[in-house]
Amino acid sequence: MRTAVRDAWILTQDAARGIVRGDVVIDGDTIVSVGGTGEDADREIPASGDIVMPGLVNTHCHVAMSVMKGSVDDLNFPDFLDNVFRIDSDRDDDDLDAGARLGLMEMVRGGTTTFVDLYYSQDVIAKAVEDSGVRGVLCWAVLDEEFTTQSGKPMDNCRRFCESHSSMRKVVPGVGLQGVYVCGRETWEEASAYSQESGRVMTFHLSETRGEVNEHQRKTGMRPADWLGSMGVLHPGCLAAHSAWLTVNEVRALGKAGMSASTCPVSNMKLATGGVAPIPEMLEHGVNVSIGTDGSATNNSMDMFAEMKTLGLLQKSSRWDATVTPAQALLDMATIGGARAVGMGDRTGSIEKGKLADLIVLDGKAPNLRPLLPQNMVSNIVYSGNSLNVKTVLCQGDMLMQDRRMLTLNEDKVLAKAEDAWTKLCSRR
Repeated sequence: MRTAVRDAWILTQDAARGIVRGDVVIDGDTIVSVGGTGEDADREIPASGDIVMPGLVNTHCHVAMSVMKGSVDDLNFPDFLDNVFRIDSDRDDDDLDAGARLGLMEMVRGGTTTFVDLYYSQDVIAKAVEDSGVRGVLCWAVLDEEFTTQSGKPMDNCRRFCESHSSMRKVVPGVGLQGVYVCGRETWEEASAYSQESGRVMTFHLSETRGEVNEHQRKTGMRPADWLGSMGVLHPGCLAAHSAWLTVNEVRALGKAGMSASTCPVSNMKLATGGVAPIPEMLEHGVNVSIGTDGSATNNSMDMFAEMKTLGLLQKSSRWDATVTPAQALLDMATIGGARAVGMGDRTGSIEKGKLADLIVLDGKAPNLRPLLPQNMVSNIVYSGNSLNVKTVLCQGDMLMQDRRMLTLNEDKVLAKAEDAWTKLCSRR
């Protein structure tokens, strides 16, 4: 099927960061034309004066935790963790599915077409991902056996999941290490070897809190990123979430390894863990920077528009420098930077001929985006835009939402199931 998005402003995010007016034509799952007009199509999406841009890429979340939203708020980090671990230990496949579907629906409505997830039971989440039409990079949680509630060895579970789900169209299996505090040398080395042999993404929490860094340094004599670098487990397929408490030397090590970071500003601020990720230094030393929302227990939202703006304001405020992380850089992190972080920079993250049709349509008549001209478009999207501006969403050529109407998930059923799951989880606690 050929689909044409007609007469829109096209924010390409290509190498030249071009903005053109015209049509985007899609054949099956692939973009075949950008900026022309009048090509024949089987399906047309009127978008006169609207903005077509790449789908957003959320590079760190725990989507099944969406049903925990509002259950562990306003707690300091140790108390927060105690409550989350207690709830997590009681979860079953039914409420995992409910949480995944709620989070997926929120992401579609907010214009996210690809996300990275770190959790256990990814086989349950994979079914919800398949039904939603979103692309999920699902990384099975790996940690030392002594710390896990999983049956069997977590790395074996991860390997089985990856091999059994490798042929799904939009499920991209990966490896997800919990962090240095529950993963010893052997676990890191085994996970890294598997990631490199299979070409799969390896994501992990890194230096999220000062306490984590100090405790690891007390045990090993080294900071977490230095320790990982000394073992040789860092490589271009690595995606480090948070990365808030890094020295410049650690940033250089991440850049030398050719890896990516996923910064999660809202989550870190809400949990009052302190520290501001050294984004300018990361960019300077060759770290590919992307953006993550984290889970709904720590952020309460999967709105990547809000995350872009918050990230920019936090960096500017903490540096006393309004020139750092300009609007274009923030948009890059949420689109092409995210695509590169999951090893798909050559296939998505921008609107170009030959790339997968992962794109969203924003309402060009929304007052918060006006006045709307090529000269102010990027700034308006980053500093004024929000998830409510998203009208239509396509992922790999499949239309997931059209004119704000969900096409893949039954909204009423998803919402009702989520309410039931939240009530059951809280009653168990």
